[in-house]
This record gives sequence, C-alpha cells and structure tokens, in this order.
Amino acid sequence: MVAAACAVALVAWNNVVLPRLGLGARGRAAANGVAASGLCALAVAGGVRADELGWRRSATGLRWGLAASTLPALAYPAILAVPEVRSRMAAGARRADHTEWVFVHIPIGTVLAEELAFRSVLFALSRRATPRWAIVVDAVAFGLWHVTPARHAGDSVPGTVAFTAAASLLFDALRARSGSVLAPALLHLVVNAGGAVAAETAAGRTVTGRSEDTSVSRVRRAIDGTG
Repeated sequence: MVAAACAVALVAWNNVVLPRLGLGARGRAAANGVAASGLCALAVAGGVRADELGWRRSATGLRWGLAASTLPALAYPAILAVPEVRSRMAAGARRADHTEWVFVHIPIGTVLAEELAFRSVLFALSRRATPRWAIVVDAVAFGLWHVTPARHAGDSVPGTVAFTAAASLLFDALRARSGSVLAPALLHLVVNAGGAVAAETAAGRTVTGRSEDTSVSRVRRAIDGTG
C-alpha cells in the first residue's frame, strides 16, 4: 500500500503539481531536488534502512556505474561521426541556457531527483511490498512520470512512456546488481548530459557556447544568409 501510494504521488507530482507551480527551469530543478530529498527523509523516518535505499555500497556502485556508462560515452562520438545523424541532431531545438542545463538542471533536477525518488525510495518500498512485481511497479511509475514533459516537448507520449519504462528496467537491474543507487545515477547522468552535449555539438557549438566552424554551422549560415 505504501509503495503504491509513493508511485501515485510521484506520478502526480511531475504531471500535476509541478506544472501548476508555474516555475521556470531553475525553479523546477530546485523543486524536484527538494521534493526527492524530502521523500528520502520521510522514508528514513518511516524505518527504511540505508542499505535498502542503496546508500551503503558506494564503491561498488561507482565501479558498476562507470562500467555501464562506458557504452553511451563511446556511442555519442560515434553517432556524431555519421553526417546524416549529426545533421538530424543539429536540426533540433537549441537551448540558450545549455551550459546551465548540462551542469545544473540535468544533474540536480533530473538525475539526482529521479534516482533518489525511484531507485532509492520507490525501489525499496516496492520490494518490501511485492518483490515479484516490484520492477514492473517501478517501470510503470517511471514511464508515467514523463507524460507531461513529453507533451510539453512535443514528443510522442506513448513512445516516451514506453522508452522511459524500458530505461527503468535497465536502471533497476543496475541498482539491484550493484546494491547502490550511485550505479544507475552515473549511467543516467552520462546518457542525459551526454545527449545534451552531443546535440549541441552537432549544432556547431561547444558546451560553453563558443561557435565551431563545422560543415553544419556553415550550411546554417548559408541558409540564413549570414555566412
């Protein structure tokens, strides 16, 4: 019952409560971080142990996280080496606050908040309640967590829910195998931040916003009449 209530509360927070607060990107990142920290405090106060939350085996989590992160870290440069893929990535929307997004919003508002909420608290509660179906509970909740963000981004809601639910299965497996929330958190960070950096690099800019004279940027300038 507690696990189900936690799952419902998480889905409601990201799809109903947070959007109604009307916060900007910084406010949402801060709110998510505070909410996840508060959820952890409630779990500890309710008797959930640190080992259940994945807070004990940090060294093991670091090793597993680094190993799991190797593939996406190597994949992004390979993807950017394919001209067609690079051009498609470059055509996407670009953020004026890219550096802040990579170094603040993603680590705190996304990775820290989601890993504490899902791979610490919900992971522990669902395994207490229903060990057999815990991974399904986690995946469904994590997929539904992304409904409103998908709508705001103009992405396919069913596709986003399915993709993030599948990602939850991977994150949960890594969390269970390592015994530490640090392992899925590192993979989550590399995937999200690496994707943001790759997209911006494809658009012809470095993480600091300095222009690069790539073929993509030259084509953009020619089309815009500025080159």
